[in-house]
Amino acid sequence: MHRHGYQGRKFGRERDQRRALLKGLATSLVEHGKIETTLPKAKELVRYIEKLITKAKKGDLANRRAVIAGLSTQAAAFRLVDVIAPQLNGRTSGHVRVERTRLRVGDGAQMATIAFVDEIKDVAKEETK
Repeated sequence: MHRHGYQGRKFGRERDQRRALLKGLATSLVEHGKIETTLPKAKELVRYIEKLITKAKKGDLANRRAVIAGLSTQAAAFRLVDVIAPQLNGRTSGHVRVERTRLRVGDGAQMATIAFVDEIKDVAKEETK
């Protein structure tokens, strides 16, 4: 058997479970700014979230809908498009960083933190009525 042309990690899950896992991790990253997970999941999340950030930076209606579809909650999608993406405009890629942290006690898995490279400041929007 060869692995030529196969992309992505399977994580021992079916396709819909993998998609739900990545959506959940991406949503948590957008909401909290920094999360800790296993190293393979973090590396796969980089591929997923970078594409979402690129779409969020464009910010038109079709890309906004694609970001909403790529995250679990609309609140996280709006935060990514309206708060986080404008602060990352100086970069063309490399928006997130993966750092190895520790070995998990239970099974010895390599853990890693994934966070945005630039510090994200919360900007409170003034609502007009």
